Amino acid sequence: MSDIPLVRRAIVGAALAHNAIPTEENNPLVVQPQPQENQWTPAALERAGSTLKALNRMAKRPPVHILFEDISYTVHSHKGDNTILHNVSGEFRSGELTCILGPSGAGKSTLLNILAGYASNNVSGRVTVNGHARDMHVFKKLSSYIMQDDMLQPRLTLVESMRIAADLKLGKELDKAEKELIIEEILRTLGLWDHRDTRSEHLSGGQSKRLSVALELVNNPPIIFLDEPTTGLDVVSIRHLVVLLRLLSRQGRTIVCTVHQPSASLFALFDRVYVIARGMCCYQGAAPLLVPFLSEAGHICPTTHNPADFVLETLLSDMEAPAQLSVLCQNGKLCRKLDRITTRGGRKPVLHSDDSIKRIFGEHVAKEQETKMEFPTTFLTQFLILTKRMFVQNKRNATGLWIQLLHHVISGALIGSVFFSVGNDADQPIANFKFCLSCLVFFMYTYIMIPVLLFPTEVRMLRREYFNRWYSLKAYYAALTFASLPIMVLFGLLFIGITYLMSGQLLEWDRFVLFSVSGILTAICSEGLGLLIGAAFSATNGSIIGPAVAAPLLALCCYGMGFGPTIEASMKALMSGSYLRYGVTGLTLALYQERQLLDCPNIFCLYADPNLLLRDLGMTHDSYHFQVVGLLAFTVLHRILAYLALRYRLTDEFSSKFMHCVSKLLKHR
Repeated sequence: MSDIPLVRRAIVGAALAHNAIPTEENNPLVVQPQPQENQWTPAALERAGSTLKALNRMAKRPPVHILFEDISYTVHSHKGDNTILHNVSGEFRSGELTCILGPSGAGKSTLLNILAGYASNNVSGRVTVNGHARDMHVFKKLSSYIMQDDMLQPRLTLVESMRIAADLKLGKELDKAEKELIIEEILRTLGLWDHRDTRSEHLSGGQSKRLSVALELVNNPPIIFLDEPTTGLDVVSIRHLVVLLRLLSRQGRTIVCTVHQPSASLFALFDRVYVIARGMCCYQGAAPLLVPFLSEAGHICPTTHNPADFVLETLLSDMEAPAQLSVLCQNGKLCRKLDRITTRGGRKPVLHSDDSIKRIFGEHVAKEQETKMEFPTTFLTQFLILTKRMFVQNKRNATGLWIQLLHHVISGALIGSVFFSVGNDADQPIANFKFCLSCLVFFMYTYIMIPVLLFPTEVRMLRREYFNRWYSLKAYYAALTFASLPIMVLFGLLFIGITYLMSGQLLEWDRFVLFSVSGILTAICSEGLGLLIGAAFSATNGSIIGPAVAAPLLALCCYGMGFGPTIEASMKALMSGSYLRYGVTGLTLALYQERQLLDCPNIFCLYADPNLLLRDLGMTHDSYHFQVVGLLAFTVLHRILAYLALRYRLTDEFSSKFMHCVSKLLKHR
């Protein structure tokens, strides 16, 4: 299909759906111009009909019919319970392109979240898949959910993103040559092959949406959910995208998307329309039958009016219309079948029989249960693929690397100049302790704030891949932890080398290594705390929470300076809860423990003996190895808490409950 332009392929795909040229005679909703004769050559039709032939042959998946009955959804808040959906019912079948239509706040996205399995708490009703009760373990392997605020992994080309998706989602199911064939086929079908070497951040809005679809097509899911896929696109891009979705549905897939207000020509491309308003189903059936249905209720649509606009205006202007239409269609239980469409020369979507669907689906479920594999790939494979992806992204982030490099070099030079040559001066031991504190503060704030500001964006990208079961969260988190270490260690050693030399510390390798270990461990521990904050809060709230958490920890770490032996027992207990105390103690012990007398430029220097300084700092009986163990323990604690926060952040229910609890707490205070 590479020799067919994208526009022509879109028109051909629409023609294949009806097996006829769309005209006013067989589509009363819209008048479209007659296509030119050379657009409908047999060769063009044959090539369009063979779209994704290799994908369907190599990655076989059963067709999926979804039936939902009496679905209700209630949100609990401090103002009381708010019911979003009121016992709605409906049916979405394979081979059809369905749009969920309704005003803002009608419950479109909520219904889509429930059907996709993204929302499960506070939901009542029944959802069946091919006549069987929905098994989410199997259903998530068969479906893909493309969210409205979907974001693509940056600094990767299209073909690189597709290869990563294929390796993760197909595993060893296909060999490398077959995966490459499928990738090329999908990109050609979606008109992205010519942009295969373009990085994702340089794509247009329409190309980004098509890439989102392409990534989810890799494992040939039989059902695809899309939340507002046309948002932010121009008219031409919207039509291209919908025509492509229609073409994909013609190959036996069930495609369901929410659309806010489609044009008349766009509305005519959908096979099934599900209208929802005020949490009630107001119509379910074929698009051409919407106008006759409204006429039955006394709402006459003008001939020149867009049916989609008319039904939305009716639902918004007439307060009784939603309830009236809901009763007329039995809140979605009355399904206006596509079989009632009698367009001349038209061809209805190919729908599989229920018996064959149940048989094929039952065989697939049995196969899935037999393998007992959560994901197509093992933990180690996922870890290696994700680590390689993160290394490539970090390497190509030239701006970020230069900013970090300059930050470490300039900060190191400034701190080194402030504490120039104080390392072996017995007249300035307190200044040298402040040098240790300055290094501690640098590592703390630098590596707390980086994930606090950047990780919330990463979570938004992670949400799509994790929910669509590309990989396990454990593999992603392990790769995230490992991928950041090389840059952290390299830049950290650069900063320590500059400050250590300029501050005039003893040039002994063992002390430099111990000092570096304490500094790097403080940075790793701080990054874990930053990940915890970034996973639990947005970048805006995290930028407030981060310093608010770090400030008391910093105050506790340097408490007792000058009166170390008389620190209260209660304060010692509080200080042991600050990981920064272990960090600053480790840095100080690396410089002063088991050390000869310092150089004294005067007749008498109080702290010429390093043991006296350690005594007044409350570190006389501290062990360096114990400080390292303490930093490692806090590192593990921060990472575990960050993992748990990230795990629950990826569920919509937890986010709602968490924000509700926070707002309730602030209100009572």
